[in-house]
Amino acid sequence: MTLSSTSEGVLSPRYRARTVGIVLTVGLVALESLGVATILPDVSRLLGGLGSYGWALAALMLANIVGTVLAGHAADRGGPARPLAAGLVAFALGSALAGLAPSWPVFLLGRFAQGLGVGAVMAMAYTLIGLVYPERLRARMFALLSSAWTIPSLVGPVVAAAVASSAGWRWVFLAMVPLAGVAAWCTLPGLARPAPTTPESSRWRPLVGSVALAAGTAILLAALELHTVAVLVPLAAAGFVLAVLALRQVTPAGTLVVRRGVPAGVVVRFLLCAVYFGSEAFLPLGLTELRHVSAFEAGLGLSAGALSWVAGSAAQAKWDRNRRMAVALGFAVLVAGVAVLAYGVLVGPGLLAVLGWVIGGAGMGVAFNAATTETLGRAPDGQQGSVSAALQLAQTLATAVASGLGGALIAAEGAAPAAFLAVFAGTAALGLAGVLTAQRITV
Repeated sequence: MTLSSTSEGVLSPRYRARTVGIVLTVGLVALESLGVATILPDVSRLLGGLGSYGWALAALMLANIVGTVLAGHAADRGGPARPLAAGLVAFALGSALAGLAPSWPVFLLGRFAQGLGVGAVMAMAYTLIGLVYPERLRARMFALLSSAWTIPSLVGPVVAAAVASSAGWRWVFLAMVPLAGVAAWCTLPGLARPAPTTPESSRWRPLVGSVALAAGTAILLAALELHTVAVLVPLAAAGFVLAVLALRQVTPAGTLVVRRGVPAGVVVRFLLCAVYFGSEAFLPLGLTELRHVSAFEAGLGLSAGALSWVAGSAAQAKWDRNRRMAVALGFAVLVAGVAVLAYGVLVGPGLLAVLGWVIGGAGMGVAFNAATTETLGRAPDGQQGSVSAALQLAQTLATAVASGLGGALIAAEGAAPAAFLAVFAGTAALGLAGVLTAQRITV
């Protein structure tokens, strides 16, 4: 390796266009997702969809599962160019359909198409980093991806609200179409097409597995909303069994038993996201219900956590040493943050909860970056796509299941201190399990 090649960074001429394209692609998804969450109540009222409001989120999430798995396995068969292009096209078409929707069912169809694109785009972003960048630059790229997702969390809601009030909510979706074209122009040219490593005979397995996983997850989440135990328990059990059986088909062998190496890395991603997003989802609600702060003040906790996540990712990328220890340390810091957050929500003052999430975000940034870099670095040649898809899949499932379980608990017990204590105790327990699981990400 020459001196010039070792001194190149992610924004050097060789990588600049690809770096900008990847960051823009992920930022585009983040901006759209966070912006839509802000205007979705108004959209549902205008299109007559308040009665099925939850499906606007569920359609995106369930389609995300299918898009993630299909794109990852397609990349292993023929390279990332086609699944990334297909993902961007699906995202653009879904955005256009949602923006032009004359009715709520058509809007939901657009959200489903967006979800297919989001799943493919996010899986391919990680795949490209593993294929295009040398080992020494990957941690920096993953830190950039954290920024690309986190920074829109600060501006996305404000921008979406401003666009909706000045030009109409439809332009929040329609503006995504040209941005998707720019992302494709930066990212797709020059992507090599490697020799396929996955047999053509197995191309249908990911489709069947991803659909079964989406169906099992949907059944489980729907069951959690029921109030009749006699129906809730068997329905939830059926969804859980179907989802677990499907997971065996769409994750690396050994994931369900936390085998060392890549399988353990997928489990670590699941635990990290369950702890972080499962706690974050109930931070604003806890502060507004128990501490009686304004929605704006409660939102400060989310922004603070987002910024400290970026800082933690940047710190880990700069001192990229002993990733196993970094993941364990990140989990420990994240659990400490959950503990401080819970105390602030349950006892007060509310500002203490914000401080807790600053701590938690820093731990998340360190652990997330180190675990992702280590796991993708250990992906076998020709399997970067499926491993990237498994990581993104773990994140989607963890967020959905943790939020769904917590939401069901709050719905059953009401916004009482005991319910929030149970939620935060559960996420903290998962974090402690993550400290132990971190030891298995290396072989």
